[in-house]
Amino acid sequence: MTPRLELQHITKQYPAVRANDDVSLTVMPGEIHAVLGENGAGKSTLMKIIFGAVKPDAGEIRFNGQKVQVRSPQEARALGISMVFQHFSLFDTLTAAENVWLGLDKGMSLDEVTRRIREVSGTYGLEVDPERVVHTLTVGERQRVEIVRALLTRPQVLILDEPTSVLTPQAVDKLFVTLRQLADQGCAILYISHKLDEIRALCHKCTVLRGGKVTGEVDPRQESNASLSRLMIGSEPPELERSAPVLGDVALDIKALDLPRTDPFGVSLQGIDLQLRAGEIVGIAGVSGNGQQALMAALSGEDPRARKGSIRLFGKDIAQANPARRRQMGLHSVPEERLGRGAVPTMSLAQNTLLTRHDAIGPGGWLRVHGMKGMAQELIERYKVKAGGPNALARSLSGGNLQKFIMGREIDARPKVLLVSQPTWGVDVGAAAQIRGELLKLRDAGCAVLVVSEELDELFEISDRLMVMAQGRLSPSVPVAEATVEMIGAWMSGLWNTEAAHVQA
Repeated sequence: MTPRLELQHITKQYPAVRANDDVSLTVMPGEIHAVLGENGAGKSTLMKIIFGAVKPDAGEIRFNGQKVQVRSPQEARALGISMVFQHFSLFDTLTAAENVWLGLDKGMSLDEVTRRIREVSGTYGLEVDPERVVHTLTVGERQRVEIVRALLTRPQVLILDEPTSVLTPQAVDKLFVTLRQLADQGCAILYISHKLDEIRALCHKCTVLRGGKVTGEVDPRQESNASLSRLMIGSEPPELERSAPVLGDVALDIKALDLPRTDPFGVSLQGIDLQLRAGEIVGIAGVSGNGQQALMAALSGEDPRARKGSIRLFGKDIAQANPARRRQMGLHSVPEERLGRGAVPTMSLAQNTLLTRHDAIGPGGWLRVHGMKGMAQELIERYKVKAGGPNALARSLSGGNLQKFIMGREIDARPKVLLVSQPTWGVDVGAAAQIRGELLKLRDAGCAVLVVSEELDELFEISDRLMVMAQGRLSPSVPVAEATVEMIGAWMSGLWNTEAAHVQA
């Protein structure tokens, strides 16, 4: 059988790093092929080369046995290659349907594209409203738009870069059914994920990259998580050391928080009650788009419209305080959107420390450039961020490495309260273990930590109590020892009550 896709000796050099070094890879029709590697190993660059978004310095690509030059994503799609990016390529001011239409054959009308989106999203269980404007969508909803856009092209090769990072377990199961259907129809799938369980359950082959080079090809179904981890990072991730929480005073107190939505497609917060104590981690689970983003904006100060007295920090009313004032009182936050909110893409890592850290600002507002660079360098070294130094632009980092830097910036501030959205989104297993370990250390040092995540495994691993957000409402909390994945999954539909918590546990 002729391979669907062959890469031969692909090399790509950037000023600070060789992203791909003599990489060869073969994918057969109907094969689901994982590409595994730690952050900065060269996976995303390789996929962008296949998709025509990046030009290789050397090597060749063969598609269905024929040598091809893929000079743009349009040429890739014309060949039958589609890609779902980890960082979304959507225009914020256009609707979902208009974004999809831009990448398709212009022989289809916008109305026809809208109808096809409804059909495909319904068939594969990927809920998408084609008439929603993208800037009103959450991260999870945007990812569904990207996946549906790729499926509409009926691809022969489908590239998925961290496709399940913001999907619920139920949605992941549906996606896997879809991918297996596509593979049965002859589609070759390249699958990038740091979730080793997914790779072992879904993929037929796995190519491992380290430092831009291929270090091995295995059948992941015959491997364990530990052996895949060793291939990827050279060792197994450290075991998290957990101790029973030592609870302190109430740090963050939210009572009857009601907040109307700011756009027609948003979610209003309704009667939110939450107490977060020093020395504990509370995890909030839920399907993306159910009000998590609105809640974190209200708690961080990005949205200061809350009723007076509804949010208190160490007993003081902060409902209408701005983010800077909240940081002065010890509350720091990590947003779910890395580029644009967590970091300014066109600024260096040193400059990005100033977004939330003012250690390098001297009297009169003068910047201590040396201090900025020193802080950035310390974060790079402590969190093993692969970057070209403190002067590297934020947009030059891989998604996982930028996440490590942003998380490190806020953890290193020694906050009294830390709000975190998607702490390990797109981060490799070693770095994820480090971040989770740092959060537990913060908790043990007396910090109150609130984590919003769509990775249930992560929440069960680090949380002391769990809550679920659905349709702008927050469930009662349940001790993690009494919770089950099935129970939390059911609560994601908004079906909860106190009795159900004990019965289902």
